[in-house]
Amino acid sequence: MRILNNPLAVIVGIIIATATSLGAVVHMAKAENSMSTQAQAQNHPYLGMWVTGDGRIRQELLPTGRYDEARGNRKSAYQGRHVVTGAHIDYWDDTGFTADGTFVEKDVLHHGGMIFYREK
Repeated sequence: MRILNNPLAVIVGIIIATATSLGAVVHMAKAENSMSTQAQAQNHPYLGMWVTGDGRIRQELLPTGRYDEARGNRKSAYQGRHVVTGAHIDYWDDTGFTADGTFVEKDVLHHGGMIFYREK
């Protein structure tokens, strides 16, 4: 009961409880958003391997909303997340740069000045 007699202790307790609750809400919201993005990605028709005509660059769009790009002999040269909206794709690389592209046909992707073809 001594704590209740100390207004500062009560205020600190309220702040800690509120911060803990807000942290849990933010964590749940992030998890829900992540699951929603993953659920969308898992069913997207553009998932799979995309390759330049010369086979030098291979980019796999994964059902987790991630991508993995190989260049020449460098496996996983670039990795990050992707979001497809209609025929447009946005990339956020793990190193911090961003890029985008356009699916001009069902099996053709224009990205970074290059043309990728769906690997069959």
